[in-house]
Amino acid sequence: MSLIVVGSMAFDSIETPFGKSDRIVGGAATYIAWSASNFVKPVKQISVVGGDFPDSELQLLADRGVELEGVQIKKDQKSFFWAGRYDMDMNSRETLETQFNVLGDFQPVVPESYAGSEFLMLGNLAPGVQHSVIKQLKKRPKLIVMDTMNFWMEIAMPELEEVLKDVDVLLVNDSEARQLSAQYSLVKAARKIMEMGPKYLVIKKGEHGALLFHGDQVFYAPALPLEDVFDPTGAGDTFAGGFIGHIARTRDISFENMKTAIIVGSAMASFCVEKFGTTRLREISKEEIEGRIRQFVELVNFDIELV
Repeated sequence: MSLIVVGSMAFDSIETPFGKSDRIVGGAATYIAWSASNFVKPVKQISVVGGDFPDSELQLLADRGVELEGVQIKKDQKSFFWAGRYDMDMNSRETLETQFNVLGDFQPVVPESYAGSEFLMLGNLAPGVQHSVIKQLKKRPKLIVMDTMNFWMEIAMPELEEVLKDVDVLLVNDSEARQLSAQYSLVKAARKIMEMGPKYLVIKKGEHGALLFHGDQVFYAPALPLEDVFDPTGAGDTFAGGFIGHIARTRDISFENMKTAIIVGSAMASFCVEKFGTTRLREISKEEIEGRIRQFVELVNFDIELV
């Protein structure tokens, strides 16, 4: 059940209509690890941080079963930093500041102890960095899942196209799917993207749920209606962590099991948005997760008679 997670570990500063955070710990790999570690251990982390990243945060992850041998610590540099603002429409955000710092020249190194891992989750990073991790693995994992964003489509499309050839599952949101495929219809977009390499495509639609595509098969999972949404930052990464965590736990890469993984990922993301940063992910119990998953099942389960 070994899982490698690659991505950023960072600081975020977030403004929403419901409050404002100072510099809090974030980053794709951080959210993915907090989420996935509820289902699979160890999580073998690959990332980079500066000397300003708290040792206490690394220890908390280690206590969760996250192995940190692949996390580079550059003592004389600063960690990646992102600041953003959300308006009442929580599906869109404005970037206020981005400081790449240690992430600007990040060259990941896969430790020997990570060799033979069955599952690989590539969090949102430069496509060339993502591809370098795949190339370093002596044995191809059972499943490679990748997240990306419109920024890389705009500045690194050739590199993105290359890494997509080696990926099994791609995670993007609806606007990114349309940009990557140059298709407005999400069905046509999915078909076009799967021709680029991925066998499966997950399109995240925020508060409107998620779609899973594989060949001519389609599955839709709605989002759970929530009374309070404080901070959507990291929700997509938390979804990815739940998704790959469930698959790594079950070791089942069938379309049917991925449908379950979509529900698990959606349940985890619904926790993430309830408080700023990773706060809520640190609090949830196994019983809460199971209860939230049952809520999703009840949301989509119904009997109907045609007369």
